Amino acid sequence: MIGIMLFCTVQALGEMAVVFPVAGSFSAYSTRFLDPAWGFAMGWNYAMQWLVVLPLEIVAAAITVNYWDSHISPAAWVAIFFSIIVSINMFGVKGYGEAEFIFSSIKVVAVIGFIFLGVILDIGGGPNGGYIGGKYWHSPGAFNNGFKGLCSVFVTAAFAFAGTELVGLAAAETANPRKSLPTAVKQVFWRIALFYVVSLTLVGLLIPYNDPRLIGSSASDAKASPFVIAIQNASITGLPSIMNVVIMIAVLSVGNSSVYGSSRTLAALADQGQAPKIFAYIDQQGRPLVAIIFASSLGFLAFLAASNKEEEAFVWMQALSGLSSIFTWGSICLAHIRFRRAWKKQGRTLDELAFRSQAGVFGSWLGFLFNVLILVAQFWTGIAPIPASDGTRIVGAGPLTKNFFEAYLAAPVVLGSYIAYKLWFKTPIMRSMDMDLRTGARELDLQELLVEEVVERASWPKWKKAYKLLC
Repeated sequence: MIGIMLFCTVQALGEMAVVFPVAGSFSAYSTRFLDPAWGFAMGWNYAMQWLVVLPLEIVAAAITVNYWDSHISPAAWVAIFFSIIVSINMFGVKGYGEAEFIFSSIKVVAVIGFIFLGVILDIGGGPNGGYIGGKYWHSPGAFNNGFKGLCSVFVTAAFAFAGTELVGLAAAETANPRKSLPTAVKQVFWRIALFYVVSLTLVGLLIPYNDPRLIGSSASDAKASPFVIAIQNASITGLPSIMNVVIMIAVLSVGNSSVYGSSRTLAALADQGQAPKIFAYIDQQGRPLVAIIFASSLGFLAFLAASNKEEEAFVWMQALSGLSSIFTWGSICLAHIRFRRAWKKQGRTLDELAFRSQAGVFGSWLGFLFNVLILVAQFWTGIAPIPASDGTRIVGAGPLTKNFFEAYLAAPVVLGSYIAYKLWFKTPIMRSMDMDLRTGARELDLQELLVEEVVERASWPKWKKAYKLLC
């Protein structure tokens, strides 16, 4: 469901980004096509999403280190990880790009390796032998707590997909978006299919949901990723530690991206007059220095990892970040629907668009509907939570209130920002005929791009045509 929604979202974003390229924040589309107050709320929602990810990922890295029963204080590991991430971002775009290339290469190799290993282990090819198949899907079962259990993990799934929308934005800024965007979107599909669906299906086959080593179980000593636990269960020595190092690198990679993304978002908001002007300061090396320092400073929240509230802090920060993505994606889909409406009302034709969403307006409605359904489902599981793995139910006003805000924390923050800005500045809801379709529009010679496309495709060999059809 999240994957389908994201495919539609990236398509919609790509179409708008080709016409109106923006840097750093998607809130510009909400401001232009929906309501400036909603644009303000979405801008700070997206900034908050990435600002909170840095301490969240450092806490996750500290939890990962616990796998080795280290007697070193978690605070020491937090300081090390925090210093590494800040140092990389101080090198600017080049340093960030080089680090991410290395991190990404390691992650891709590890996930592909795990998929092959997972298939072998599931059919009984591990050291312990024994066919596993779908055993754990029957006992204890595939869907813990049924449909409500499925609804309860939507925030976790959204958190895992956060940042995917950046692919459409980056591809739209290239010289020929008609060429780069379809490729980028198809790669999003394969990324979802291979790195999320296949790998997580294998995890589900290899580990029962009630394993006490998983975070969210009744145990308080969760120390390892499900990928590591799957390898541990096969009694393969050495490899669990290697996989745990890869997980740690992946976690630090996201933390590294969070500083880069949040600092650029803050700079864009400041440029639009929706954040303090000082965040718009760019130094001689092209770095939004003040924004980087501010984003990095929130990393000090990660020292919560040194307390006994480590996992609780992880849950709260994940809730704040995960639901933020749902609001971002829903707003992108709705903005695209309104953009298409304005495009038609103001006498424009679809032939004037250099790139058209393959999913169309229908896809944006579908994506928007899925986002709304996820918000409804999350509200439901927030006010009527599922029982813990040991059967214990949450009762009492205090625990139920805490559970609701753990599941729905971003919603009141977003709505509060929107209402406050709306009342203070009395912004109007944008009407189709009043939307500005000229300011900031990118001028592309569509006819020249089409000729270039036809000439290039004619020179492709058959294997490349087949490859481009899929990728």
